[in-house]
Amino acid sequence: MNIAIVGATGMVGQKFIQVLQERNIKADSFYLYASKKSEGKIISLFNNDYKVIELKKENIIDKKIDYALFSAGGSISKEFAPIFSKNGAIVIDNSSAWRQDEDVPLVVPEVNPEDILKHNGIIANPNCSTIQAILPLKALSDKYKIKRIVYSTYQAVSGAGQKGYNDLKNGVNGLEPQKFLYPIFSNTLPHIDDFLDNGYTKEEEKMIFETRKILHNKDLKITATAVRVPVFDCHSESINVEFEDPFDIKDVFNIFKNFKNIVVLDDIKNNIYPMPILAKDKDEVYVGRIRRDFSVENGLNLWVVADNIRKGAATNAIQILEQIIEYKKEGKM
Repeated sequence: MNIAIVGATGMVGQKFIQVLQERNIKADSFYLYASKKSEGKIISLFNNDYKVIELKKENIIDKKIDYALFSAGGSISKEFAPIFSKNGAIVIDNSSAWRQDEDVPLVVPEVNPEDILKHNGIIANPNCSTIQAILPLKALSDKYKIKRIVYSTYQAVSGAGQKGYNDLKNGVNGLEPQKFLYPIFSNTLPHIDDFLDNGYTKEEEKMIFETRKILHNKDLKITATAVRVPVFDCHSESINVEFEDPFDIKDVFNIFKNFKNIVVLDDIKNNIYPMPILAKDKDEVYVGRIRRDFSVENGLNLWVVADNIRKGAATNAIQILEQIIEYKKEGKM
């Protein structure tokens, strides 16, 4: 088994390398790709040193690669993912390039692993904010019919890459932002990705579309507001869910407690609830502030926090890889 990492020197690429080692996913060979400026850089993986390879066609087609983990931006994925795929690799892509393609599965392994079996060489990793939301929503939808979802996100600067991270770090010292339009230190920006003609941002539209696709419900009513906040790591989300029928609040707690990779932190008497400082560098999705929304007949409020670089990106992609390997062992692929 040979594995490629495309965007190996970036924030998510480095997290790929960390998580592969933590989960002991070894390969006969690793091929680490990045731009020409990073060519030759040495990266250690499983106590072996690998030279970064420039990402270009001739450096791909001469290698036997089984799996390619991509996190290098949409335009790079559009250009190079088909090259890897035609060369025999299964591509797991972390960008937005393929998520809306009807022929490309959009997968969160705890939620819709069976969609992996429909792949044609490329599998898309959802948006980080969608991934953490979809676990509790899937848990709920397995028991109750969801009528409507309202998302409000509080997204860390790491979601904007290293430059976003630097803007917050440098903003403490009064330096002008390089990534964001306005300072992020001591500020919030209700503007993630580009604005669309309908007034929503691409980030908000991504959450709406991806939730419907993953849950296989094109008619699900969803609205979203995505906000960048002055936090380095881990996204937080307020999720309001309205059901078609009555629900039992105690049952909701039990549903979450029994769902894979959800951790319930909800003890308001002792001020216990999910926070970014608790989710950092963890693979689980933390759910708390679970309570009825008394403004509608069958409403529920949730507070959901997860590490956007781990579960929201690198870990989810590697879980997809693990599921593919398992399916192959079972003879399903």
